[in-house]
Amino acid sequence: MTRAMLLAVLAVTSCGASSQVATDRGFNARARALDGDTVAVDFRLLGVDAFESRQLCERRGNCWECGKAAQDLAAKLLRSSTADIKLTTTSTHGRPVATVTVDGVDLGERLIRAGLAIPEAQYLGGDPPRAARYAAAFSRAKLDRAGALAGRWIEPVKWRRGERLQCERRSR
Repeated sequence: MTRAMLLAVLAVTSCGASSQVATDRGFNARARALDGDTVAVDFRLLGVDAFESRQLCERRGNCWECGKAAQDLAAKLLRSSTADIKLTTTSTHGRPVATVTVDGVDLGERLIRAGLAIPEAQYLGGDPPRAARYAAAFSRAKLDRAGALAGRWIEPVKWRRGERLQCERRSR
């Protein structure tokens, strides 16, 4: 998940939070100061691996910015309303893990349905209903050839490890 999207999540969720009483539930994470009294923390979505912000996919023989499309969709959805963020007790890649709902819609499920993320079922063992929804969203996205599923793409985990499509190697 990209930093810009995470910053947007934190910005949206911090609006109006000053009137709420803080809870004792804490978590450990790398944080950074946006200014003297604003701190941002990155977290990952539970059971979702979206295309990386600089990742390209191939459609009709041409590269397109599927990672940027994933980031843009998430940013658009997060700007539309207040996000409900629920931290889990786990962390991956040194970041806390959370679920995010915007206007009653699961952000991870929406990204998967748009063909801009893939489900990570191995992280959803404790949440069978979410695993089923994510699998159904992915099946529907494949049938509809949504987003990256309309062409060739590399799993984000493999892309992070350096694997690239032929069109990416040509365009650099």
